[in-house]
Amino acid sequence: MQMSFMLMAKLKRCIYAMPLLLMVFMSYYSHAIEVENQAATNNLKTLQISAGEWPPFLSESLPYKGVIAHLITDVFAQANIEVSFTFLPWPRAYHDTLNNKYAATAVWMFEKDRAHHYLYSEAVLNERFVFFYQKQRQFSWYKLSDLKGLLLGGGLGYSYGKKFDKAIEEGLFEISRVSTTEQNFQRLVMGRIDAFAEEQNVGYHTLNTKLPELIDTISHHPKPVLVNQSFLLFPKNNPSSEKLLVIFNQELVKFKQTGRYQAYFDALESGAYKSLISVEVE
Repeated sequence: MQMSFMLMAKLKRCIYAMPLLLMVFMSYYSHAIEVENQAATNNLKTLQISAGEWPPFLSESLPYKGVIAHLITDVFAQANIEVSFTFLPWPRAYHDTLNNKYAATAVWMFEKDRAHHYLYSEAVLNERFVFFYQKQRQFSWYKLSDLKGLLLGGGLGYSYGKKFDKAIEEGLFEISRVSTTEQNFQRLVMGRIDAFAEEQNVGYHTLNTKLPELIDTISHHPKPVLVNQSFLLFPKNNPSSEKLLVIFNQELVKFKQTGRYQAYFDALESGAYKSLISVEVE
């Protein structure tokens, strides 16, 4: 009877002690999580982002590394995160980021295969591909059948949309591809191709910086061949990627809602990213 009483007393002491032990454990656990989160935040104060050369959007030789690099840098700056860009050949930028040498890579259009390895941000850039042509030659189109029998220029390995690719396969028109936009402009003025598709800003940047003597002889058709979006990619195998994605998306949406996003592209159209000059975007 005495032993039973002593046993009951010990059990009561253990029961009374459990809440205290639980509070101590939870306090320790919460502190550990807070320390871990603080460490993670500190690790996100500076980011290395890989990119390929694609002026005027991205280039080591342009103010703020190009309009898109400028935008991405300022979006992260709103979250007190500093960004630096490393320019590499496009395939290397992609694979080195996948191997966690960089926190993200800029900028890429959507492809299913990439989605297996990367998280896609909100759209950073809306690309507008148009046909460039020689002013002295008549060129007009509103549907793909209007291009019947033409010899068009294009970039190596580039798709201008599924319908466009299908029209090529069916022989509606021919396409001759080269490696640079500059080559396509040169072929255009020599009459070797009838027109070629290029992103509008990229085309005019190439004319202004590399072929200024051709500016007055070239125009573009207003109807887009392709409207495409490009994204900042975060590698899925990086534990910080999901947090960075949320931060970037939240700030980018704010930029778009306030009109600040459009200001970068207004500056681009005004020629602000042509040379190494100061670019102020409010």
